Amino acid sequence: MNPSQNEDFRHLMDPLPADIDRRVKAGDITGALRLIEGCLSAGIQPELAPRLRAEKIRLSRLTDNYPLSKEEAMAQVRQEWPEFTEEQFDALVDNRRIDWRYVNGRVQYHDRFLSCVRIYAQREAPGLKAEQEDHTQRDQMLARMEREGGLTARITLKASIKTRKPSAGKKIQAWLPIPADCPQQSEIEILDATLGYVLGPADSPARTIYWESRDRDSFEVTYRYKHHAAYVDPYTLTCDDLQPTFDTQEELPHIAFTPYLRELCARITKGCKTPVEKAGAIYDYVTGTVDYRYQPAYVLLDSIADSCAKELRGDCGVMALLFITLCRIAGIPARWQSGLSARPDDSGAHDWAMFYIAPYGWLYADPSFGSGARRNGEVSRRKHYFGNLDPCRMVANSVFQAPLTPPNPCYRNDPYDNQLGEMTVDGAGLWGDDVERSVETVEFLWE
Repeated sequence: MNPSQNEDFRHLMDPLPADIDRRVKAGDITGALRLIEGCLSAGIQPELAPRLRAEKIRLSRLTDNYPLSKEEAMAQVRQEWPEFTEEQFDALVDNRRIDWRYVNGRVQYHDRFLSCVRIYAQREAPGLKAEQEDHTQRDQMLARMEREGGLTARITLKASIKTRKPSAGKKIQAWLPIPADCPQQSEIEILDATLGYVLGPADSPARTIYWESRDRDSFEVTYRYKHHAAYVDPYTLTCDDLQPTFDTQEELPHIAFTPYLRELCARITKGCKTPVEKAGAIYDYVTGTVDYRYQPAYVLLDSIADSCAKELRGDCGVMALLFITLCRIAGIPARWQSGLSARPDDSGAHDWAMFYIAPYGWLYADPSFGSGARRNGEVSRRKHYFGNLDPCRMVANSVFQAPLTPPNPCYRNDPYDNQLGEMTVDGAGLWGDDVERSVETVEFLWE
């Protein structure tokens, strides 16, 4: 076994053998898997084996992410909108609101397509109930943050993970993300946790609390930390003439400087004189053109930044990777940051970006929040999330595709990020419905 099977996913830029590639593109999943198995069992050249193993995992998870036939998808809509027509469904597909894949000769649709369509219900699906959200408290928070130069919150969260597979007597490994030591976070405390845990180093690029057991199938942790979000108007900063070069390189396969992205970046930043102006132009492009769409498991995605720039659809992590990649092409250091959106009433997985402007240092960007603000006509909110975040965060990860502590040797549910935890049973990674994850806000106090 590899030190970590997840390293196979670094080879996604390697082309597949032509006969396998044709079957994958045609949606002949069964045939592609048969050829991959044949190559691997025959002892294919070792340079190609990681790519084939990665594709095998991707294809094996495809059906779970795209389980719905057209009839089943339309039936879901018609439960709420009985007059919904096939022509309206096709229009939503053509407008990239509904994600789909070919699976063994049939078009199958993403399991969360209805939640995505609901985001755009008022304009494109008027028979569906549109998302309703009260933004009053959020707007007050951002206004106060800008007025006071920053905000600090002391946040207590409880996270848990549990296997749904029979596991009696089997070796179970579990990792849950916990707050990492970073400029935004301090005073990190473990208040309660399942016994026998091991804490990852405070500054880990993907910080975790880890368990290994043959007696338990569920694990939980309650932690508290202080999160400070400073406010700055990036356009008031005076930039050094000489900017650093760290975090300006490719990280294949998803932070890739493709010819398309190079040309796009040149057009977006044309006429910009400072790094802040370039980063701002990139942020305006991403938030102004990319619409939110729920994604399948990231393991199924190809060249994430390039694909997002072409489809103009993505979720928070996809938009963040496009922003990071374009910044790096423009010579602006940029990196990943992720963990949770930890609000007083709710918590959930979230990703965003950092970019560096000397002599000031690291600034932040949340392209998906900016895109949502544009969609809702919220000009000030869109502006806020260039240069700034908010205190409603839990930062666990600072590197995309970082190893866990200790490294997970098995194929992870998400080989790139860790927001809600990972689990293995007897040396096999769990994914999909085989594992149950949760996170809840216990206490949220302003300071």
